[in-house]
Amino acid sequence: MAQWLKGTVTANTHWTDTLFSIKVQTEPFDFIAGQFVRLALDTADGKAQRAYSLLNSPGSKEQEFLVSTVADGLLSPLLQQLKPGDTVQVSQPASGFFILDEVPDGENLWLISTGTGIGPYLSMLGTETPWQRFSSIILLHSVRFEAELVYQPLIRQFQDKYGKQLHYQPVVTREKSVGALQQRIPDLIQSGLLQTACGQSLDLQSQVLLCGNPQMITETKAVLESLGLKKNLRRDPGQITVEQYWK
Repeated sequence: MAQWLKGTVTANTHWTDTLFSIKVQTEPFDFIAGQFVRLALDTADGKAQRAYSLLNSPGSKEQEFLVSTVADGLLSPLLQQLKPGDTVQVSQPASGFFILDEVPDGENLWLISTGTGIGPYLSMLGTETPWQRFSSIILLHSVRFEAELVYQPLIRQFQDKYGKQLHYQPVVTREKSVGALQQRIPDLIQSGLLQTACGQSLDLQSQVLLCGNPQMITETKAVLESLGLKKNLRRDPGQITVEQYWK
């Protein structure tokens, strides 16, 4: 049974009408970048809870979560309304195996996400692990609208610190955006446009993490397999590691 920490909301940033980030102060706890906890609120119908990846890196003073509001959801609309000083419960311990410890070595590391799936990647990039293990890192974030390209200042901090070791590639599918590609991720890979834009190969020397909606993951995984890559398993290491956000 999960243990629960009392958390105090310190900030709630609304990126769009349905996308927000919430910061929560709790007593310190250990986790590995890429893991998740559950947030919960007590309601008239009982405890409403859901798993969210930690966006902050280990050792941060606050826990941070990127949340998409589901109109008929039991929890996300309530979280969106929280204000500094409000209370939210945070589960312990953190869970999940979408972590770099589970990823084999490679030449380049592709961090491919849709929507809120960028969260665990930002947590990973705030640690030394990826920078020490991979000569090139590609952070790809696909969204519908430009306003959903969140955490630009943080991404620029990584670029300023690590230079050409990091390539950030936005994809905006429903409107034109300067510097962004516009096609779906599987199509970009299949055509080679993504590899060309990023100046990186996608081959057996690559490690690819996929995080986001199931359709993207299923279709992108199939395209990667057509290129000769295979799913990474402990008993049979490969190049594709998956975290499916929408259950």
